[in-house]
Formats: sequence, C-alpha cells, structure tokens
Amino acid sequence: MSQAVRTRPEGSGQPLSEAYDTALLDLDGVVYAGGNAIAHAVDSLAVARSGGMRLAYVTNNALRTPDTVAEHLTELGIPTGADDVITSAQAVARLISEQVPAGARVLVIGGEGLRVALRERGLTPVESADDDPAAVVQGYGGPDLTWGRFAEASYAVARGVPWFASNTDLTIPSGRGIAPGNGAAVEVVRIATGKEPQVAGKPLPPMHRETIIRTGATRPLVVGDRLDTDIEGAFNGEVDSLLVLTGVTDGIRLLAAPPQHRPTYVDADLRGLLTGQPEVVPLAEGFRCGGFTATPGADRLELEGEGAPLDGLRALCAAAWTAAGEDSCELDGGKALARLGL
Repeated sequence: MSQAVRTRPEGSGQPLSEAYDTALLDLDGVVYAGGNAIAHAVDSLAVARSGGMRLAYVTNNALRTPDTVAEHLTELGIPTGADDVITSAQAVARLISEQVPAGARVLVIGGEGLRVALRERGLTPVESADDDPAAVVQGYGGPDLTWGRFAEASYAVARGVPWFASNTDLTIPSGRGIAPGNGAAVEVVRIATGKEPQVAGKPLPPMHRETIIRTGATRPLVVGDRLDTDIEGAFNGEVDSLLVLTGVTDGIRLLAAPPQHRPTYVDADLRGLLTGQPEVVPLAEGFRCGGFTATPGADRLELEGEGAPLDGLRALCAAAWTAAGEDSCELDGGKALARLGL
C-alpha cells in the first residue's frame, strides 16, 4: 500500500521527546559538526534523556566502530555507550550474514568499523580477492584508502563474488570541506565491473531494520539534517521524522522536496525535541502557522504576516508541498525565505 502524500508539516500538542520513545539521531550536522558539538545539542539531548526518551545514534559512516563513536560523544558531554550507536557497517554485516555460510570469508574494502561488524556476525574479514571470499563489502575507509583496494574489489566482483556496500553517499564532510564518500568509491568498482552492489545504509530498509532490532523502539522518531538519507530513510521505514536546520538542508531544498523527502516536523536545532510543534492550518487560500500565512502564486510563493521565522517556513512548506503534490515544487520561494532570514 502506498503512503499518503505529505502536504504540510504536522503539529504536536506535546513535546516530541514525550510523543516518541526513541530518537534515531544522525550525527554530523545534527549532533556535531567538524567534530564539535552543535549549539544546544548537548543540553537538549540531556533533557530528552532525563525525561525518558532513549537516544540512539545512527550513522552511514562505516569507518568508525560503535566504541569509537560512543567515546567521541561522551567526550562532547553526551554520555553514550557502544550499544547506543548503530552504523551502516552493522547493517551491511547482517545483510551479508543472511546470504553466506556461517564463518564465511568476506573481502573488506574499508576500515575497522567493517571488520568489527563482520566479526560480530561470525564472519571472517580477508584482504585479497585470492583469499576465496564468499562476498565483497565496501565501506568508507578514510582518506588513505589506496587505489589497489578498489582493484582488489574489482577482481573479486568481476569473478561473480556477491558485492555489498555499506552506503552510497557520494560525499562526506571533513574539516577542510566536502570530500568523496563511499558512494564515489563504489562508482569506481561499478565502472570497472559493470556490476551493482546490494546497499544497506540510509535511506534503504536494511539500515532502518538494524536500528529497530538494536533499539527495540516502538515509536521511533528519525532526527536528521539530510533529506536524501535521513528523511527518505524515515519515509521508507514508515516512521515520523524531524528535520533540523543545522546541517546541509536549507529552505530552498526543503520547499522543493518531493514526497519521500518531506519531514513530519521542522525545527531549527535539537531544542525541537523538547517542545510541541505548532499546527499548520489550511485556509480557503493558503496555509497559516503562527502569525504567517503562505499562499502559492502564479510563479512564486507568497508570505504575509509576522512572527517566528520557523512558523513562516512551516507555512511555506505547506503551500509548496500542496502545490507540488507528488512532484517537486517549482515555485520560487527565495523572496519569502529571505524575508524570514532563512
């Protein structure tokens, strides 16, 4: 059964930390940026946790182990155990384990996070296509992953060995800017072999399944900054989502979002977990949220009123998404967003 097309952000009469039992939080752009905690993240997560909400950290980065991620978060002031971290390495290791014999050898093109996850599933990491692997797995291995590793994967994949990828994010943020991600490395092997990998990470179902298995969440809320991984992953998992504006998504992208990229809620940062969400009210023409009213014009979105900028953004989302239906909104929202300072 297809999902109903979302045409406006939803409201919530109670804080999201009370309405949902578990927050499935993306890391970079949500909790930290460049390794440093984002403003309000530490305090907001502490309050949500003290109120009974479970916090789980879900990342497509397969390089770091859950222990390493947990140590980093704890150093930032967010007490975290390894069991609170779910990685795409864990999701792809489970996917492989369901398709190869117990104890099978797996050729690893990536970092320690993949090796630890494979051993957890009883599989044996190997380094060469000549080690008779039953599968090839590819994950982000950091900036020092050599060209020879891609060749090793290509040799095995070309022979017909099943190929898996932790994720296919084309880019990854770094302290110096945007760097090639695992998806770029996957493209190298794809071009060399003409084959396609099975992919586990966000936004695909294996990653969502892994988070639910490991957290036991019954009312999860996905919290992220990316429409094409976090929010689409929530859509595919048929669970609610909160988009925070501390990462890569800006107002223009949000207004143009197709149905699978439309979040349930929108807020500035993780303080949004601690509050209710204002209702977006449909009018005879347009939508009202707080003191703002947004309407679709002939070629652009119109905004009237005053109040909290985020209320204006929520109203604009409703006008844009309703006008677009099952497509992406092509109406110009730049002037309205500039008025909001977004």
